[in-house]
Amino acid sequence: MSFLKIDRLLAITMLLLNRKRISAMELSERFEVSLRTVYRDIEAINQAGIPIASYAGLNGGYEIMDQYRLERQYLSLEELQSIIIGLKGIRSTVGDQEVGSLLDKVGALVAKSEHHAANNQLIIDMNPWRQGTHDKEKLNMLRTAIKDSKQVSFQYISSQSEQSIRTAEPMSIVAKGFGWYLYGYCLLRENFRVFRLSRMKEINVLSQTFERKTETIETLQHGWGNHEPHSLITLILHAQPNVQAQIEDYFQPKQIDYQPDGSMMITATQPDEPWLHGMLLSFGPSLRILEPPHIAAIIKEKAEKIVQLYSNH
Repeated sequence: MSFLKIDRLLAITMLLLNRKRISAMELSERFEVSLRTVYRDIEAINQAGIPIASYAGLNGGYEIMDQYRLERQYLSLEELQSIIIGLKGIRSTVGDQEVGSLLDKVGALVAKSEHHAANNQLIIDMNPWRQGTHDKEKLNMLRTAIKDSKQVSFQYISSQSEQSIRTAEPMSIVAKGFGWYLYGYCLLRENFRVFRLSRMKEINVLSQTFERKTETIETLQHGWGNHEPHSLITLILHAQPNVQAQIEDYFQPKQIDYQPDGSMMITATQPDEPWLHGMLLSFGPSLRILEPPHIAAIIKEKAEKIVQLYSNH
């Protein structure tokens, strides 16, 4: 038996293990072989001890008996389900055929009768609300550059709205919070940087290759919540009851002190960075900054500018 046929038989088996029923015609088109070859393949799989049932009629086709599964060996059902859930989350974002193929193989280790238990218990959707096909193209382009160790160039706008042209040695793609980020070595800054995908435009994979540096995102931990003590401030906030849900979304329970009137006192340590001002402003008049005074002054100034902007109309 040729290697090509063995590979096809395994692929058909994986497919049948992950599908309720599939027709001979679909198998023929998927693997680009004749119907006669499909019939022979199904017979060969049956002879190998994998029970495939055949159904005639309009909705007919082949399916593997419900209780059959491949030997899981060292992985429990719960562990396999966790892998499947994670892979589905990744596939929803990047639409990668390799991820889909891996999902088929891992799914084949779970009996059909066990699939339903995992389908709806936990769903991971890593798509940001705004993501479209353009963002998937960005992700796949950057993944190719990382795989081939090629530099990338792109236009970038910082959180302070400063625009620049960057060339970077891409190292990792990270999903964090509500978006995707590229982690790599920036040739302009001559240091490691984290770039938000939504702020990257005109991405080009260059012909120049690079030797991947030994540092990893785990060892450098650049820009991921590891702030110097002097850059941290202690916020003391007073929030009204109507923003309780938003307060609990952002702050930890131990940071919130609920008052008898339903309001909340929040004490939290945060980095003194521009994004913090926008977050505090988002609560509008339902949040008062008690400490530190300079943050309260910044929010007041921004609020006054907003009033001026609309007072001219």
